[in-house]
Amino acid sequence: MTATAIEKPRRASMDLRRQVGRFGLPLLVALIAGVTGLIEPRFWSASNLQNLARQLAPLQILVVGQTLAILCGGIDLSVASVLALSGVLGTLSIPHVGLLGGVCVMLTTGLVFGFLNGSIIVGFGVSPLIVTLGMLSVAKGMALLLTGGLPLYAVPESLVNVVGFGALGGVPTSSLLAFAIMVIGAVMLRGTVFGRHVYAVGSNAIAARNSGVRVPRVMLGVYVLSGLTAGIGAIVMTAYVSAAQPLAGEGLELQSLASVVVGGVALAGGSGTMLQSFLGMLVLGLLANALNMAGVSSFLQTLVVGVVILLAVIVDRWRGHKI
Repeated sequence: MTATAIEKPRRASMDLRRQVGRFGLPLLVALIAGVTGLIEPRFWSASNLQNLARQLAPLQILVVGQTLAILCGGIDLSVASVLALSGVLGTLSIPHVGLLGGVCVMLTTGLVFGFLNGSIIVGFGVSPLIVTLGMLSVAKGMALLLTGGLPLYAVPESLVNVVGFGALGGVPTSSLLAFAIMVIGAVMLRGTVFGRHVYAVGSNAIAARNSGVRVPRVMLGVYVLSGLTAGIGAIVMTAYVSAAQPLAGEGLELQSLASVVVGGVALAGGSGTMLQSFLGMLVLGLLANALNMAGVSSFLQTLVVGVVILLAVIVDRWRGHKI
């Protein structure tokens, strides 16, 4: 068999993989939405779509930070716990510094924990998985200690009404904020030097360093931005549930990771887009909404998410990405 004859099946296989990566996820989103709408017409009601958008807004914001971390060859498992702690500290500070000051505290808390994550990873050469897993426990422990494990309900109505349940042209304010952050993330990745450096570090950190990229600075910047998204997510989550809970967003670190993986972003880094992560989040969100409307238990939903992650990892491997 000639070399040309061998290469033809390989090229056909690669073309098939590219087509699956390009059109598979949008078709899956359309399929889930279509089937759910046929089974339960309430799915297409304005109230359900608005509720779904509000529920997904905190996750959508966290997905931006998680995408940056994974594209850079890392991971951030602390985002949900940092979100919870940011909400707690911000709510506790509002009586003393006002609403705007409390919002700034939430953002600052996220930035500080992101900086700590990045500094430890860069400064000591520790695995991002271990560092962010440890920071997950630190942030969760601090939130529980500060609240005694109880929710804080002293959330100003103005924050709840504007961010939590406000809308502009029928679109929830929280969802508009989440989309704005995702668009900024996408533009930063594709249209700035920093974004190109993120891809370079994720593809090959050694080659990037030899090419003049300041790898430590890029990695630190990625984790600071991931922490910032946790702070912004805290604002949206606190407003949506009208309380700061020490375990708010528990499980969102898994869901944000799942969204990125399901979307087709390479787990090894260096390949993927913000749009892919958004589509992955949409698949999980629509699936959860469909299961809720069907009366499926939350326990089974957790199992389904795990199965989806495993399938996504297999597909990621099949497309040729290293895991």
